[in-house]
Amino acid sequence: MSTAEKDYDMPSYAVFCGSLGAASAIIFSSFGAAYGTAMSGIGIATMAVARPELIMKAIIPVVMAGIIAIYGLVVAVLIAGSIDELYTIQKGLLQLGAGLAVGLAGLSSGLAIGITGDACVRATAQQPRLFVGMILILIFAEVLGLYGLIVAIYLYTKL
Repeated sequence: MSTAEKDYDMPSYAVFCGSLGAASAIIFSSFGAAYGTAMSGIGIATMAVARPELIMKAIIPVVMAGIIAIYGLVVAVLIAGSIDELYTIQKGLLQLGAGLAVGLAGLSSGLAIGITGDACVRATAQQPRLFVGMILILIFAEVLGLYGLIVAIYLYTKL
């Protein structure tokens, strides 16, 4: 490979693209997890006033929101660990896409978990038979983040 080919294939901004992918993965998924935790926490606090014995059952949306951040962390660590002196622009752009995939999917999943977690925790306090339905709704919200993780890992392994 000549110097001109090497400069064309490995520009200085390739590392920036990969780093932006790693940052996007953890930032957006953490935003989603934080929102999901906060909204679900509001519902738990409201519910706990009337039914304090249900607090441990109501903590499930908070745990599920926290898992979203772990998806982003895994992808961010994978991307950051692969950045080296032979980093190509193709690899940088693929990993930017991987970071955005898991990050934005985690953000949307966290929003869904927060909104439904708040409503479901309050509803379960009034009617305990809704607990199974709450779990199912939260699973469907959580799986959105998992889809982003699957796409991100697929993109990460392309080169």
